[in-house]
Amino acid sequence: QVQVVESGGGLVQAGGSLRISCAASGSIWSINTMGWYRQPPEKQREFVAFITNGGSTNYEDSVKGRFTISRDNAKNTVYLQMNSLKPEDTAVYYCRAQGGLREFWGQGTQVTVSS
Repeated sequence: QVQVVESGGGLVQAGGSLRISCAASGSIWSINTMGWYRQPPEKQREFVAFITNGGSTNYEDSVKGRFTISRDNAKNTVYLQMNSLKPEDTAVYYCRAQGGLREFWGQGTQVTVSS
């Protein structure tokens, strides 16, 4: 089993920045990709970004150039640096750990961007 715990969410004004973290523990040797997803109010969960063990990254189009995903392997932690935040970025942000056919989700962290 793998446990993932998000932290760092909060309230920020439009144009501001925030960094959220995802700490993984347990059988992390089985994980090859870590990602961030978000669920805006009254909408479905959507992909934001992922990073592989090799460092390859991918981003949803609306966050390209504003968000950066990174990882600290020594700390088993993945970060999402969010800059130039917009009100439409308001959502619960979830961390996902994936390895083979298995996936593990965190409980989410709320990010609210005020206009």
